Amino acid sequence: MVHQGCKVLVVCGPSGSGKSTLLKRLFDEYPNTFGFSVSHTTRNPRPGEQNGYHYHFTTKEEMEIAIGRGEFLESAIFANNIYGTSFAAIQAVCNEGKVCVLDIDVQGVKQVKKKNLDSIYIFIKPPSMDELEKRLRLRATETEESLQSRLEAAKQDMTYGETPGNFNLVLVNDSLEKAYPKFKEFIFQELEKSKLSNGHFFIKQSSNN
Repeated sequence: MVHQGCKVLVVCGPSGSGKSTLLKRLFDEYPNTFGFSVSHTTRNPRPGEQNGYHYHFTTKEEMEIAIGRGEFLESAIFANNIYGTSFAAIQAVCNEGKVCVLDIDVQGVKQVKKKNLDSIYIFIKPPSMDELEKRLRLRATETEESLQSRLEAAKQDMTYGETPGNFNLVLVNDSLEKAYPKFKEFIFQELEKSKLSNGHFFIKQSSNN
């Protein structure tokens, strides 16, 4: 399990919402404040991927056993492969004195909410479904079938994301320059509240700290 005092930032949003870009800017600006937990997966490594850095690559049998032992905070199946976040991976980030960031889908968020973690939940949404479709088409990485599948999944994600009480912040990512300051400000406000309420959490807000 994750020890008390470990702060977790959960960021969720449909593919094309721009959450990865927001997180990249946050990590670039505060490299010593935030850290990604390294997920586990049963899929094969892609060219250039390193075990323990991009993912912890494992077998389906080993991961199913670990999940059964309660070693995972959340897990999901995509394209016949299992993906998941282990408690150990989160603790490793917290041991460095950093806020642990989880970039997960709605299925993962629902699982995380069942655990007793000190978490901030942020949902990133596009200005409209038309804009989301435009962004996905501009990537030119999808077949028409897979694009439609992503759009259908996005609609379901948006329904959950926009339901009051599911997230601490629902942020419309209409442009990076507008969305990022709001994203960053909210996170640090929540971290400051945590520091004041429990006394054991300390965060520095200076850039490149």
